[in-house]
Amino acid sequence: MSKKYNVVGIGNAIVDILGNVTEKTLEDLDIGKGVMQLIDIERSKSLLNSLQNIKQTSGGSAANTIAGLAQLGLDTAYIGKVKDDDFGKVFIKDLEKIGAVFKTPFADYSINHETGRCIVMITPDGERSMNTYLGATEFLSAKDIDPELISSSQYVYLEGYRFDGPDSVMAFEKAVQIASSNDVSIALTLSDPFCVARHSQAFTSLIKESVDILFCNEEELKVLHGSNDLKQALTQVSKDVEILACTLADKGSYVCFEGGATLIPTSKKKVVDSTGAGDLFAAGFLYGLCTERDINTAARCGNTAAGEIISHIGPRSQEDLLELFRLEKLI
Repeated sequence: MSKKYNVVGIGNAIVDILGNVTEKTLEDLDIGKGVMQLIDIERSKSLLNSLQNIKQTSGGSAANTIAGLAQLGLDTAYIGKVKDDDFGKVFIKDLEKIGAVFKTPFADYSINHETGRCIVMITPDGERSMNTYLGATEFLSAKDIDPELISSSQYVYLEGYRFDGPDSVMAFEKAVQIASSNDVSIALTLSDPFCVARHSQAFTSLIKESVDILFCNEEELKVLHGSNDLKQALTQVSKDVEILACTLADKGSYVCFEGGATLIPTSKKKVVDSTGAGDLFAAGFLYGLCTERDINTAARCGNTAAGEIISHIGPRSQEDLLELFRLEKLI
């Protein structure tokens, strides 16, 4: 039976604010390079004052993936919490403009938080250091999980960052329960090594019990496994899922499937901004699966989509990804 949606994503609904900084600026502001740090609204305002020539775009890891899939022509939906404020309206407008369905109710007015935003500081090497004020998105709860959206999808895509919200585990549990009862495959992205470290037990339990497809990068996988041995981590974690896709930056990606591990190389590109690279890798990979490509071709689609994203500032594609896939004979 065909499904109404190819992929529905659940994650942090936030607006990205991107700016270029020097390595010294990161040091002066006490910002950890290359990771995501949670901040409050006052810290958010303070960091904004340190940036010049900023670019603003709707973001959030799973939302970036859903946006990529929508731009690739698939039927998508997204579940995430925003406030009825300027940032919230921008977020919804951006998703709907590219054809993604968004039905999540606004956060209640009694919640004294604004729509979330992530201040992304980009150093000359293209690395991004993220400073996230979760705001209203932290209040996503089980009641926001739309059973019709989940049951009508081929895949539900869960964003690991959501483990930082107080009610998110219950929301994920509801989504997983609905998915499992309706022949919906469950995909999870680990999101960030610090996030994995904060919630390692919850991640491990969810992966072993429910996840079909796991997306991660090398560092996230090592933290999850508790080892610096990548091959060992790939071997052990892949036993718990049907498909494990681990990105390795300019080396490409490892795909573990049916007991094997294959390195899928990628074309080297100048990194302007790595924001959203993992998100678009997942979009390309899921596109491959939804259009019935083999696993290795799906990974090559992921590599190509990620390569496009790192070539410019911002987490949303500027080139026609389908055309790029055609040029590389992936479709």
